[in-house]
Amino acid sequence: MSLKAKLEAVIYAAEEPVTMAQLAALFAADAFEWKAQQQAAAAAQADDSAQSQINEDFASLNPASARHAAESQSETSPENNLTGNSPELSEAEKAEAELEARRQARLRDREVREILRPLLDELIASCASDDRGVEIREVAGGFRMATKPEYHDAVRLFVKSIKQPLKLSLPALETLAVIAYKQPVTAPEVNEIRGVDSSAVFGTLLSRKLITTAGRKAVLGRPILYKTTREFLLRFGLRDVSELPSMEEFEKLAALEFEEQESATAEDSGQEANPELSFEFDSPDGEDSEDAPDESLEPESGPK
Repeated sequence: MSLKAKLEAVIYAAEEPVTMAQLAALFAADAFEWKAQQQAAAAAQADDSAQSQINEDFASLNPASARHAAESQSETSPENNLTGNSPELSEAEKAEAELEARRQARLRDREVREILRPLLDELIASCASDDRGVEIREVAGGFRMATKPEYHDAVRLFVKSIKQPLKLSLPALETLAVIAYKQPVTAPEVNEIRGVDSSAVFGTLLSRKLITTAGRKAVLGRPILYKTTREFLLRFGLRDVSELPSMEEFEKLAALEFEEQESATAEDSGQEANPELSFEFDSPDGEDSEDAPDESLEPESGPK
């Protein structure tokens, strides 16, 4: 199995977004092996004459490099023996060796990330260009397999056939939108923007882990600040809050949604109104049951 296929399999199988740190820890050995294979393949494609010249150069350089390595080993070995006799120097060397090991680990991790990143970019581009129903997105600091937006209707029909989706109420969505765009923000500030008390809505959003506390504002009373969570990014498929639509885009989306709701309401009311009209024409007595008493009393009261 290729390294790219392993990356795709892990991203597909994971429920949460897979971070680059996790991928680097899992596939460090595979990444270096893949790099060595790529280097070997590139070397094999070189011209035969140039390759033979390089081999001759290496052959002439190898004895010198061997002697240099032997000399450096003989020079460093007495120092190691001497430093071993000094406890203070030994502690310093241990600390320096530990720092060097950490530095090498960081460099190794960075090199692994540099190897994996182009492969992930190729995967993302491949899923985006192919006629496939899924794509790989960068969400909440990691990589996650998701359905493409153009197939959202098909997925929605399938999900509805399984169970009813859990939706937020309109006040909850309004409150969540205000927090997302104004975060960190206090509850009184949200109430002022919405024009109503949102205390109950805050409890709902907190229980669903869509928002969390972000300290206290340095004003009189020190009210609690609120912000969106990683769960919010996961639910809405966002890399970070900077991917939220602008206010103009948000207004356009809201207008489209409002038009769709109005058209749907008009269709429903038209379908329901026809039976009522036919019922009124067929049996006008039902209509007179409420209005007839008032109309019958008025003419009778005149002559009297």
